[in-house]
Amino acid sequence: MFAVYASEPNPDEPLKSLTVGERREPEVADGWVAVDVAAASLNMHDLWTLRGVGIKPDQFPMILGCDGAGRLSDGTEVVLHSVIGDPSVAGDETLDPKRTLLTEKYQGTFAQTVVVPARNAVPKPAGLSMAQGAVMGTAWLTAYRMLFVKSGLRPGQTMLVQGASGGVATALVQLGHAAGMQVWVTGRTEDKRAVAKRLGAAAAFPSGARLPGRVDAVFETVGEATWAHSMRALKPGGTIVVSGSTSGPNPGADLQRLFFLQLRVIGATMGTRGELADLLAFVATAGITPEIGLELPMERAEEGFRAMLDGNAVGKIVFTR
Repeated sequence: MFAVYASEPNPDEPLKSLTVGERREPEVADGWVAVDVAAASLNMHDLWTLRGVGIKPDQFPMILGCDGAGRLSDGTEVVLHSVIGDPSVAGDETLDPKRTLLTEKYQGTFAQTVVVPARNAVPKPAGLSMAQGAVMGTAWLTAYRMLFVKSGLRPGQTMLVQGASGGVATALVQLGHAAGMQVWVTGRTEDKRAVAKRLGAAAAFPSGARLPGRVDAVFETVGEATWAHSMRALKPGGTIVVSGSTSGPNPGADLQRLFFLQLRVIGATMGTRGELADLLAFVATAGITPEIGLELPMERAEEGFRAMLDGNAVGKIVFTR
């Protein structure tokens, strides 16, 4: 079958391992289902897979893609939940020490067919297109968990999204606006700040700029480059919710500010199947149109990877079949 895959780990030049070609049809184990993929979205995780991070060398070649939407054999349209946990472990699968993602252990969604546990195929609302459904499983689910499960924010409060052009950041802007938050963002360029305002941000500022006031919560995916600004931006008792560290994982903690102002720092990773179902229902009910910055046929996947690597896309990058 047709697939886009990583042929081998390449830490220094990851795109040299990106291969568009044929792979064998997957086998369907008991309790799993085959999904005919209609659309799949690109995540930074796919670039890390090409570099060999989070995956053993003997697991290559690996079909890329954590997220996707498609159809079951009976025609049911589904969105894929990419967190695969131990079925014997009850509760939050993101806390399961044995949990994995598509492309870490199991073949991914950049293919004609992907095989997942039956519970990981979540019914897609009729109001979402396949491309829109394909962005939900990682970036949008992470944003949903950060905002509605971890932050404790209430409508009318002010939130700051750092680096508001990526998939998680644009999802936070759209979700926060729909939920009645006052959304502020930072961005490196005027074009990216303008997109954030179009998506619902009340105000957009250059990276590191002095803000007109302090905020109730900051949403961090950047890390070292923005951490000091995030700490200074918070009201006493405020919260930073962290789901990534693209600029580096070791920011200065500023512990005196942390304890003196009684700030909270909370980590968030992905989300549960139940949270994905809730997210899909909220997006459909609120009439949110997820921001897709670039949509390409899967055969042109390399163009999408280059756009992500160069930082040229705003919102999600989606491949279609």
